[in-house]
Amino acid sequence: MDTVSIADGIPQNPNQERFKQLVEKFKNVYNGIQPQFLCRAPGRVNLIGEHIDYCGYSVLPMAIDQDIVAVFATSDNNEVEISNTDESFQAGSFTIGKFSISYEKSDWYEYFKCGVQGIHDKFPDFNLKGMKVLIDGTIPRSAGLSSSSALVVCAALTTAIANGITIGKTDLAESCAECEKYIGTQGGGMDQAASCLARSGSAMLISFNPLKIQDVTLPVGCAFVVTHSLTELNKAASDHFNIRVSECRLATQILAHAKNLDWRSIRKPYELQIALGLTIIELEKFALDTLHKLPYTLNEIADLLSVTVDELISISLKSNVNREQKFELCNRIKHVLSEANRVLLFKQVCDSNTYDRVEKLGELMNQSHNSCAKLYECSSNELDELTDICRQSGALGSRLTGAGWGGCAVSLVREENLHTFITSVRDKFYINGKDSKRAVKADQSIFPTLPGCGIYVARL
Repeated sequence: MDTVSIADGIPQNPNQERFKQLVEKFKNVYNGIQPQFLCRAPGRVNLIGEHIDYCGYSVLPMAIDQDIVAVFATSDNNEVEISNTDESFQAGSFTIGKFSISYEKSDWYEYFKCGVQGIHDKFPDFNLKGMKVLIDGTIPRSAGLSSSSALVVCAALTTAIANGITIGKTDLAESCAECEKYIGTQGGGMDQAASCLARSGSAMLISFNPLKIQDVTLPVGCAFVVTHSLTELNKAASDHFNIRVSECRLATQILAHAKNLDWRSIRKPYELQIALGLTIIELEKFALDTLHKLPYTLNEIADLLSVTVDELISISLKSNVNREQKFELCNRIKHVLSEANRVLLFKQVCDSNTYDRVEKLGELMNQSHNSCAKLYECSSNELDELTDICRQSGALGSRLTGAGWGGCAVSLVREENLHTFITSVRDKFYINGKDSKRAVKADQSIFPTLPGCGIYVARL
């Protein structure tokens, strides 16, 4: 069933005591007021398929136990008051219908505003109520585990429930993917879909255009282990992510123009593949035969497309683009297409019964990290060091997960080697690694994870 359902009472699960404490904290923050609902949105770890959702291609993540939770009560006015159990995040407020969203601000609840705005966009006839909200999160921030998207999903879910709005999980995921763009990040929808549509016990192959989910059963006898590099990147506060989106778009449009297609209307490699009727491998060959390996300037791209630089910026880029920026097109499109193929191979291997399928999955993960590091240049020295150590410690495969430039790696490990693996990585990277400051965070930076459940709502 796709519609978001509401359970009665705090669910009986490992988080039960945490949720009870949140209710009491809410009462303390808001002068004894009883919260009415609890909403939960999980983070996710992407097993394979990095930086390709916004190019239209399928990805293969799973939800994790770490999450963002909101407990809340509606208000008689249109004011949203929001607090966080983490005291490093300041409390704030905004007025429904009279707020703006800015990625230039450092306020964490700008992401919450995105979710509120997303529900307003989808249900414009509703006069949204004010709310008193307390947020609690267990997803490490800026770690590549989708803490920001989980907050947006939790905000949208909270807003829908507070206003008696019935919404399907698929519609919620699509709305959240769209409204998160208000914060300046041009993502593709994986994070929101993983949070909204996950089912406990299964990873998921997420396809787009239209949004579609296939459960993926992972091999028994192995575990996926998340390790934090202890370096962070805020996607909304840096240009790295959006530049990659632009490079993929520009490469696609040059290739479309080379085939005499209407390049202005084709913005994603997947759209080009469908228009040309090619396989992923055939499109990759065409791209590598057509694009040169040196970086492109805006002037060169404009000349190739027979437009002025101003027209190119208006059609394909943000108005504030650095006109001196150079764009790596060949390597970027090579990563996207080879990674899209690896996702399909990963799913095929999971569905097979071959004796060496775990080794094959590990090799695909290693290929993915190498492509992210060398072609897409979204790794970091710390992530490269960490994934190397994970392989040395017994991982069959290890790769960065999430946007990169910091954050986490995910490794595939046989269950019988799990304890040895964790001990070795803890020693080599955190305790005796290149940065002595890592040691104090060692115990909270390594965790095996199983496919978790998606969003849920409880009436308190």
